[in-house]
Amino acid sequence: MSTSQPALAFEQADTVTAPDRPTQPPRRRRKTGAERPNWSGTVILFLCSVTVLLPLYVTISMSLKTTGQAVDGNAFSLPAPFSFDGFVQAWNLTQFPVGAAISFFVTAGTVVATIILAAFASYAIVRNWDRKLFRYSFFYLLAAMFIPFPVVALPQIQLTGRLGLDNPVGVILLATMFQLSFSVLLFTAFLRSIPLELEESARIDGATTWQTFWKLIFPLLAPMSATVGIFAFLYAWNDFMLPSLIISDPSMQTLPVRQNLFQTQFSNNYNVAFASYLMAMAPAILAYLFTQRWVMEGVTQGAVKG
Repeated sequence: MSTSQPALAFEQADTVTAPDRPTQPPRRRRKTGAERPNWSGTVILFLCSVTVLLPLYVTISMSLKTTGQAVDGNAFSLPAPFSFDGFVQAWNLTQFPVGAAISFFVTAGTVVATIILAAFASYAIVRNWDRKLFRYSFFYLLAAMFIPFPVVALPQIQLTGRLGLDNPVGVILLATMFQLSFSVLLFTAFLRSIPLELEESARIDGATTWQTFWKLIFPLLAPMSATVGIFAFLYAWNDFMLPSLIISDPSMQTLPVRQNLFQTQFSNNYNVAFASYLMAMAPAILAYLFTQRWVMEGVTQGAVKG
């Protein structure tokens, strides 16, 4: 009898229900992306976009107008009717095919030379950082970024003239040197994120330094090479001062210089002037639009260490 009472009490305790407790409503989680909008940042971005898109709109609109519409004083009006006479006159006046071919030659040479030389120099500096020669070479290249172009303009003109480099080839060499400092800075930041064990495994397999660089390291530098290439492209294609000072033959000038040579003939024909400007900057705009993803990818990957 005494043993059954505790068992019965235990069973009754199991059957007793807990008193009802007031139920609390479930807490609502804030949805992703439902944060309060940053109005100040939005306004700043909008103003920055307007400063870029508004001149671009005026350029396109003016280039599609006739000469009479271009000088009516209303730059923001739409062309009515659309006219491509400005493009035809600019094409013939500046000899656009010849100027574009020379600009493409200078730009392509600058891009290729900048990527290869900067990759070589960065690889040697990063892998020999403990040696003073390579470390001081890096600081020397960084110091060159702070030298303004007018300071070295006159010696460059004299040197290229004496060496017979007062032509597009001389512009390629000088443009590459001016881009080398910034490109080495980007490449070195990216190379430090590549594990050294990859090279050690390649050397164990019998690869030389040359083979290790070309078959292992250089393919891994593709994102940063795209970034360096885009910066070099924009610099070489849009540069006016260097070709105008170095190239002595007017028939071998690039597009920006050709536009300046015919500036007096553009003074009253705004549609021709804007059409010429639009044709000259179109390749740079298209190149950046199609490659901006690789530019941002290269910069962000070089900013963190993997």
